Amino acid sequence: MKITFLGKYGGYPGKESPTSSFLLEFEGFHLLVDCGSGVLSKVQSYVDLKDLDACILSHYHHDHIADVGCLQYAMLVENKLGKRIEPFPIYGHKRDSKFDELTHDVYTEGREISVDRSIAIGPFNLSFCETMHPVYCLAMKIQANGKTILYTADTEWKEELISFARNADVLISEASIYKEQFGVVKGHLTGEEAGKLAKQAEVKQLFLTHLPQYGDQEKLVEEAKNVYGGPVQLVYPVLEIFIN
Repeated sequence: MKITFLGKYGGYPGKESPTSSFLLEFEGFHLLVDCGSGVLSKVQSYVDLKDLDACILSHYHHDHIADVGCLQYAMLVENKLGKRIEPFPIYGHKRDSKFDELTHDVYTEGREISVDRSIAIGPFNLSFCETMHPVYCLAMKIQANGKTILYTADTEWKEELISFARNADVLISEASIYKEQFGVVKGHLTGEEAGKLAKQAEVKQLFLTHLPQYGDQEKLVEEAKNVYGGPVQLVYPVLEIFIN
């Protein structure tokens, strides 16, 4: 199983990176996780759009869905060129009217995700946990080939995430704020809290994403390492990791 990080920022893209997103590949299947600003351009460096199999969205804030409209236009063009026949599936929750916008004529089809049930998307099995965020948002547990990836999506500290992430091979955690911002910025984790989650869930490695555009991002790694003894790394576009 391969993870390619496409973007690292929360809120809005930077000069060198889209917003937080990654591409999962296994057994020839390509799953795009979140599709914010700049993501559609970047993903084409790794997979032709005709070979992209599905997209899943954690929630409907702009930095996670800004490129969805363009993705839909892309699938329209692919259809007209005869490269795609079936509607492209875009998975998201139904707790927002924006779910209805995921379906675009015969070109894309919105498909529901929910904490109430696990689903299979290609070779991946996914389950979900509601996070603590200003809008309804779902963390994702993604499993394939006996391995587990846990993506927190956007959240502040929530005890339930510990059991949800237990023993994950990879924890992809948001780290949107610095320790000194704790309690001031709601709905997001500090680097220290991401490390605390990694430690208490006993995960094998921690990757920090949804990063701030300001300050020294390496401080987030230091914060995490103060409480978690495993490997910690900031994500960046073109970073590829393999889980065997």
